[in-house]
Amino acid sequence: MKIVRLEDIAGTDREVRSPAGWTSYRFLLKNDDMGFSFHETVFPPGLEVRMWYKNHLEAVYCYQGTGVLTNLETGEQHEIKPGTLYALDKHDQHVLKAHTQLHLVCAFNPPVTGREVHDEDGSYRLPEQDD
Repeated sequence: MKIVRLEDIAGTDREVRSPAGWTSYRFLLKNDDMGFSFHETVFPPGLEVRMWYKNHLEAVYCYQGTGVLTNLETGEQHEIKPGTLYALDKHDQHVLKAHTQLHLVCAFNPPVTGREVHDEDGSYRLPEQDD
């Protein structure tokens, strides 16, 4: 059994601050051997980030704040607010914009290692690509 508390990972290498401005707390990572990774990510108000998880599937649940998610293939926009889950089940290219501070919990498959930040096309590299 694993017990992980935010207070125990804040300020450690499991707290990742991106150059774009979001902060991600990595509760479960690849080396935890769960088959997925689990994070809390915080977007400050006004932050807009283009992402494309071409190497991962991701599910995101919003429990605080508001924003808008834009599907870059279709142009469709979706309101993000507490109680909203979105799943990037087709490796969807998207933009997430925070209207207020967004608090999101995210699960990735395959799991991330913990130090990833978005590359030039908005994706995370797979660990074997880092060799």
